[in-house]
Amino acid sequence: MKKAIAFALVLVSVFALFASGAAEANKSTASNKLIVACTPEPHAEMLKLVADDLAAQGIELVIQEYTEYNVENEAVEAGEADANFFQHIPYLNSYIEQGYHLTNAGGIHIEPIALYSTKYTSLDQIPDGATIAIPNDPTNEGRALLLLESADLIKLDDSTNLAATPINIVENKKNLKFQELEAATTPRVLQDVDAAIINGNYAIPAGLNAATDGLFVEGANSPYVNVVAVKTGRENDPAIVALVKALQSEEIRDWVAKTYPDGNVVVVF
Repeated sequence: MKKAIAFALVLVSVFALFASGAAEANKSTASNKLIVACTPEPHAEMLKLVADDLAAQGIELVIQEYTEYNVENEAVEAGEADANFFQHIPYLNSYIEQGYHLTNAGGIHIEPIALYSTKYTSLDQIPDGATIAIPNDPTNEGRALLLLESADLIKLDDSTNLAATPINIVENKKNLKFQELEAATTPRVLQDVDAAIINGNYAIPAGLNAATDGLFVEGANSPYVNVVAVKTGRENDPAIVALVKALQSEEIRDWVAKTYPDGNVVVVF
């Protein structure tokens, strides 16, 4: 009899454990937390705008803001974030080529890169021997040099090379010098150089407007579309699909048109 009672107690304990585990799983599923690593503007602002829409679908959006480029892909690769929203396609591809297991889950917008100066108001005024600050990461450095080539300030050995560096310059009519810096620091040195090429997501917080302040601005046919990136295999997860759909909405389109009427941000959907 005692054995039967003991056995029954064991069964009750087992069922209790299963019930507890199921309850925790249901609780986790119900919360459906989605962690997205991003840079502040405009990416974090867009995410904040769609947070309520996602919450209505049972998805809790957790926004993790970073001010530099070297964290967000690491976070997704390590599983510390479910997605990131900060980078353009060539930059993402440079990480994939390094062995990262990342995938483009959807394109959202372009932030035109531009050449800025506090000393000169036109390209013609840039003097011989001028110092130009440019981003030093592989994709944005190439992007910056392609912009200078489009402005007819330099000539590259291959105008299709998105990974160009200063060693690829074959003609430099104004003997320009280049200060290669982390992209986030380019706005800070603008006063100290003759001109600087600054990415849109760093130009905007610095109060720079590509259309009104830029000496030369990237064209609308840019291949540098900003995307939502995820770990490969997760691009079709319902929460990821819902996130991309929310960012590719009329709400975002209208917000961009109102917030960036001069073209600092251009949607691609």
